[in-house]
Amino acid sequence: MAAMAISSSSATVHIGCRKSVFVSNASSSVRSEFAGLRRLDSLFDKGTRHCLFAQVQRNVQAAGNGCRGVVTMAGTGKNGTKDSIAKLVTELNNTKLEDDVDIVVAPPFVYIDQVKSSLIDRIEISAQNSWVGKGGAFTGEISVEQLKDIGCKWVIHGHSERRHVIGEDNQFIGKKSAYAVTQGLKVIACIGEKLEEREAGKTFDVCYEQLKAFADNVPSWDDVVIAYEPVWAIGTGKVASPQQAQEVHVAIREWLSENVSAEIASQTRIIYGGSVNGGNCLELAKQEDIDGFLVGGASLKGPEFASICNSVTAKKVAA
Repeated sequence: MAAMAISSSSATVHIGCRKSVFVSNASSSVRSEFAGLRRLDSLFDKGTRHCLFAQVQRNVQAAGNGCRGVVTMAGTGKNGTKDSIAKLVTELNNTKLEDDVDIVVAPPFVYIDQVKSSLIDRIEISAQNSWVGKGGAFTGEISVEQLKDIGCKWVIHGHSERRHVIGEDNQFIGKKSAYAVTQGLKVIACIGEKLEEREAGKTFDVCYEQLKAFADNVPSWDDVVIAYEPVWAIGTGKVASPQQAQEVHVAIREWLSENVSAEIASQTRIIYGGSVNGGNCLELAKQEDIDGFLVGGASLKGPEFASICNSVTAKKVAA
């Protein structure tokens, strides 16, 4: 499976429960300066921050410890053959995986049925895209109804190639996610800035605009996972430092609290994507607001992808 366990793919690993994660690390992660980020201090005064975190903590305590980590292997769709996918599926089927992590693979459309029929039930299937509404005369598109019919439980929306190569805008992506959620699919909602946007100090602004399109459209956040994937780190070998990733994840959670609800902010899983591999996943996984990963090239190697999935234990140890 390329991007997800199938030939060229990207994968997502969500780590740890939302417990008091947001509360315990949010204030400590706010620095006086950010590399390419707008300062959080200008957005929230100390009184607002204190009340916000206290409310989130109450919501988390009320929710209990029922959340799970998630790992999603999502493919780009441009690589892979039946033989290479069969090999990757075999590797995943024979790998020991942590019990408390949701693992999802996203093969190219033409290989979904092959993967579904041969992959262990422990791992769920995602599509890499879906159409914005009910099926019809839209040649080349895949409808949510078709995806459900072949056993998909997830879909990825807003991936950087869909935004910056295909040209999908924020509102179109938000509407696609809304339709998928109403029809019973879980959504991995991707956001992230390009290099020039980070260098211009627009990281937060870009992410907030993309988040708003989801918030304006989805009827519920229960089945939505946010994937922060800085475009400059996708497939480049560059990876955001654990501190850089954590800073943005905290900002995303604060935005959700201010614009959706504190409860949604505390419960929504936010995963990181961008050149994640077996060598850097442990340190990233220890960050309190990183709940998993969107994995690319490393997901083509079964054993390495499994080690990324199992890095969820890093947060347990750190706790």
